[in-house]
Amino acid sequence: MKKNLTTKTLVIIAIMLFFLFGIFGVPRGITPQALKASLADRIHLGLDLKGGTHLILQVMVNDAISSSSDAAVERLKDEMGSSKISFSEVTKPDPNQPDRIQIKGVLPDASTELHRIVDEKLPEYDLTTPADGSYLLAMKPSVMTDRKNRAVTQTIDTIRSRVDALGIGEAVIEEHGLGDYQILVQLPGVDDPTRVKEIMQSTAMLEIRQEKGGPFNSEQDALTANSGTIPADSVLMHGSNVAARGEASQDQVYLISRSAAVGGTDIRDAQPGRDETGRPSVTFILTGEGGKRFASFTGSHIGENLAIVLDNKVREVAVIKSQISDSGQIAGAFTDQQAHDLSTMLRSGALPASIHYLEERTVGPSLGAESIRQGITASIIGMAAVMIFMFVYYRGAGINANLALMLNLIILLGFLGYFHEYATLTLPGIAGVILTIGMGVDSNVLIFERIREELRNGKSAASAVDQGFAKAWLTIVDTHVTTIVSAVILFLFGSGPVRGFAVTLTFGLLANIFTAVYVSRVIFDSALARKGRGEALSI
Repeated sequence: MKKNLTTKTLVIIAIMLFFLFGIFGVPRGITPQALKASLADRIHLGLDLKGGTHLILQVMVNDAISSSSDAAVERLKDEMGSSKISFSEVTKPDPNQPDRIQIKGVLPDASTELHRIVDEKLPEYDLTTPADGSYLLAMKPSVMTDRKNRAVTQTIDTIRSRVDALGIGEAVIEEHGLGDYQILVQLPGVDDPTRVKEIMQSTAMLEIRQEKGGPFNSEQDALTANSGTIPADSVLMHGSNVAARGEASQDQVYLISRSAAVGGTDIRDAQPGRDETGRPSVTFILTGEGGKRFASFTGSHIGENLAIVLDNKVREVAVIKSQISDSGQIAGAFTDQQAHDLSTMLRSGALPASIHYLEERTVGPSLGAESIRQGITASIIGMAAVMIFMFVYYRGAGINANLALMLNLIILLGFLGYFHEYATLTLPGIAGVILTIGMGVDSNVLIFERIREELRNGKSAASAVDQGFAKAWLTIVDTHVTTIVSAVILFLFGSGPVRGFAVTLTFGLLANIFTAVYVSRVIFDSALARKGRGEALSI
């Protein structure tokens, strides 16, 4: 019996030391300040305690659909040209339906070949013939849903890459809401979100296109220079007066090719640097496939101009003096910070769609510190009140319950320390800790009242303890499992602080089953082993 108790006691001590290490790690010292610093390193605080920025973003998924259909229009034109199918125009007739493409001017005898092209080259579209004799391509609903969902996923990945590059730790970036294409972003420690928002929101879509005319002072000047019409393969695009090179910038209008030689997906790497005059610039390197297309484009347009377009604005215009294979440089009136941010955005990839801010809240560090003080005060008062009650009402057995509660708290905080990358302590998390204390008391009350009932029935102390734990066991498991199921549902469908509450509550309940049943029983058995036969149990 004594050997068995010794083994169980050593197990409890080992578990306590294991979770104490989770709380403090290797302490920097034994002073209160050193222990506090170690605790702060191991247990990370959530947004509501540390302070920071809370954002809810709306992904404009129709932008991704529109971009996909734009590419389909250009591919359709190329395929129809290769197959010698004549047409008058290929357009997207309704801006509110970006998934639809209309083809006009196709002769009836080319209908079979057009259907073949759509079936083989654009299988994500359905081809129909409206009453007006034109052809209409509509993206299949399943494809459109998939691309909208992928746009949200890609946006999350892109924003996470950009935030990580800024060195913001413990950021929460995840889907928010049910089917609304929204994203939740929580940035602990960021109380001035302006720069972060600019970096997250910028699509950073880099394209290299052919410059066909300009610069013009206005769109009207551009139209006048082109006989009042813009060629079908070109667009007007605004940009800075790139020739000014850092002087007072002036808005200019350029005639740019509609299709790009290379785009943002062809960027393999981008780094801040200096141009030949020593000013900040961004150097980019293309992928293998992008480099081949760029070499083909520059080789066939030597002596002509190319335009570097960033977010649909001309940032640079240069003369192609020779064939260029896989790299280039963006220069201009950059600051060092702007060059660094631009290279970060290009490396992380372009956002597949624009984003709008639906909600923004900033939590100051002082408010977070006050929440911590209030939460800790509430925990201490609540735990002290419970411990006093247990000691007064259950006497010696109350000490048993209080020791189990202390170990329960150590295990819970140790869990947060070991898994700080996945579980942060939030204000609702502190509420979960307090609720766990209450559930721990509830378990001990169930056990102690069962033991008292057995003692009133004339059982010996050892028999009463054994029967009390055996009869309370199923009730304890039942109450804890049902609460854990509720916490899991909160974790799956909640976000941010709600998840923090669910995490601390769940692990606290698991720890409570161990402390209330195993630890408390070992303490009772140890006390009984020191009592003589027939001696009363303090409960």
